[in-house]
Amino acid sequence: MTTTTASGSREVPEPRDVVWQALAVLAPYCPVCDVSYVVAGSGPPGKGTRFACVPGRLAGGQAPRAGAPEGEILEWRPRRAVTTRLELTPETWTTRIELDDAEGGGTRVTVTVGHEPRRKNRLVDRVLRSSVQRLVESTVHGELAKLPEHVARVAAERGEDPPVG
Repeated sequence: MTTTTASGSREVPEPRDVVWQALAVLAPYCPVCDVSYVVAGSGPPGKGTRFACVPGRLAGGQAPRAGAPEGEILEWRPRRAVTTRLELTPETWTTRIELDDAEGGGTRVTVTVGHEPRRKNRLVDRVLRSSVQRLVESTVHGELAKLPEHVARVAAERGEDPPVG
């Protein structure tokens, strides 16, 4: 099976701890993405943490519907990198977020997305290759475009003023 990947980067003026909180910590609900996360277990998140995600907001204590996409944190290096895998019926998506210091105290965010079909059909993979590549690239661009909104949400929750510039 072929894995299709794309990667992109963007700098934001906020420090790494704010960006980490905005992108890596699975909040019960993300209003930017309109997605709810249900994390398995009660311990702190880290490598091996399992989660389910569903579109929209789940009511307090509501469980995800049967068959909801499930994921796992594959790598967890606080304030540096997180990699997740999300299993859907026809495909598996991996997302890696890397954080590095940028000039002026900001953060450089690199997002790498991978898509792998779960079916084994080389002919179908070949026919769909270019459209899947466009989808993966579009996903990366979309995630980078939402980055300032994610970061602004966390900064506001912390009571911090948005950076100037």
